[in-house]
Amino acid sequence: MRNQASEEQIMQNSTLTKEPTELNEPALDILEEGLLHKVMLLFHLPTRLPAMLVVLLALVLAGLAGAAWSLITNDGPMAQLVAVLLVLFMAADMTLLLTLPQQKVSFGPWKAQLFVLAAPRLAATLGVALIAPWLNGNWSLWLFLAIQVFGTAAFIRGYFIEPFKLKLTAVMAFTDRLPLGTEPIKVLHISDLHVERLTQREARVLELAREAKPDLIVISGDYVNLSYNRDPETLRQVRHLLSQLSAPYGVFATLGSPPVDLRETVVPIFDGLNITLLRHGWQQLNLGNGRRFTVMGMDCSHDLPVDAGRLARLVAAAPHDAPQLLVYHSPELMTEAIEHQIDLYVCGHTHGGQVRLPLIGPIFTSSQLGRRFVMGLYRYGRTTLYVSRGIGLEGLSAPRVRFLCPPEMTLFTIMSNGG
Repeated sequence: MRNQASEEQIMQNSTLTKEPTELNEPALDILEEGLLHKVMLLFHLPTRLPAMLVVLLALVLAGLAGAAWSLITNDGPMAQLVAVLLVLFMAADMTLLLTLPQQKVSFGPWKAQLFVLAAPRLAATLGVALIAPWLNGNWSLWLFLAIQVFGTAAFIRGYFIEPFKLKLTAVMAFTDRLPLGTEPIKVLHISDLHVERLTQREARVLELAREAKPDLIVISGDYVNLSYNRDPETLRQVRHLLSQLSAPYGVFATLGSPPVDLRETVVPIFDGLNITLLRHGWQQLNLGNGRRFTVMGMDCSHDLPVDAGRLARLVAAAPHDAPQLLVYHSPELMTEAIEHQIDLYVCGHTHGGQVRLPLIGPIFTSSQLGRRFVMGLYRYGRTTLYVSRGIGLEGLSAPRVRFLCPPEMTLFTIMSNGG
């Protein structure tokens, strides 16, 4: 049976570091200087345009694709048909995008997403045109249609189905810092909520949290969507969501990427909540029956030398006589976690790539380590790392889709291996 300690008993058996003096983020934001963020900003530009001009630009792109087909294949009638079909597929994309907020599926800017989705459609069209001279009869047209229909099917799956297939992943972790034969410790990890507006997905988060019955809950940042991180209604809804999380030994949280979890808007969310926001701090819990557990949490700046130094000071200050859990938004400190012999390191940030292709894997990870630690379980020495696929979706112009990469929460059962 779990030791059902009261909140007062938990705090009496806890130690919290003094609030650090160096909470200022580095002047240069690593993510905003990255190529992925700049591409997202480029595709976000159409949001400033009138809707009719956006439609006109889409028609122009379809016409240019048809013209390119004609030049490559020297088949004018086929090129005209391809251009018309491309317009129809893009019109279907636009119609579906416009329905997403009404159906409470997602709330991103449709104008920007239309052009992001148009990019692979146009690229596929040109690719088919290049091989069309080697195809007999109408095979080039059928290949074009097959690819575009597949794109629409992937669109429907990516927007309407997979983002809501949230599941609980069970992971076993072992440590010699727990007395042999003691009851396991259950930790629920939540990452990358990225709330725009509350949907069925967030309701599922609360349902799974109740079903898991963890000893404690940890949350590794990115609470709001990048497009809504100053929106008062979003901030209010995130606070309401977080207020409903509870566990016998507490809920602990850290901040995510600076461009997403704006410190001036997200930190106040936690005021008055029964959640401990760890900003370069630690807390040791006494779970009874000889079980103690140390939770360490840090802000994430993505400036690796800065964060590595912060981690070294945090580990030096925290006790080493109990299992140590590091809660940090990104997997980018895994090398340092191994050096410090941290037992369990939980993070998110990569979303597992969010869009994964067969054989290829993730298209982007937004991690400075690339694909090295993109999702799932990694064990090196005494350190276990788990990179969560997260729950929510990227913001700005990024399509609110998941493909072959469903959202997840993670329940860790931490057991003694007896040394």
